[in-house]
Amino acid sequence: MTFQIGQNWGGGIIFYIDGTGQYGLIAAESDQAEGAEWGCAGTLIGGTSTAIGTGQANTTAIVNGCDGSGFIIAARLCYDLVLNGYDDWFLPSKDELIQGLAAGVFPGFHVYWSSSEVDANRAWAYYGNIYEGGKDNEIHGVRAIRAF
Repeated sequence: MTFQIGQNWGGGIIFYIDGTGQYGLIAAESDQAEGAEWGCAGTLIGGTSTAIGTGQANTTAIVNGCDGSGFIIAARLCYDLVLNGYDDWFLPSKDELIQGLAAGVFPGFHVYWSSSEVDANRAWAYYGNIYEGGKDNEIHGVRAIRAF
């Protein structure tokens, strides 16, 4: 099968295809939340990456390392999501988020979390550009992605 950026497939919209043409990333067609914390401010999850292909592992690390008691955390929203017959959604890494923005599947006027941690109190986010957002900031949106 030939895949194309912007194609509706696999439960969402394809926004990245690697050089082989057989691996890529799909974004949900709408946000999972308009405001959620990254979670665990003051706690270093550790081991997250910014690279394309690491969002799923990042999300799992966040869910396992941050219980999120008492509030909604972005990674948990994606990890628990069942959408359009798929249950393998995750919060994008910093570079996956940038790729989704470049492809136009993440609205550029919105605020979004990535799954890439900066330190115990900050994680990478987008609001007009990529920046280091406070993990306890609830204004960030959440858009789940999945790999194929």
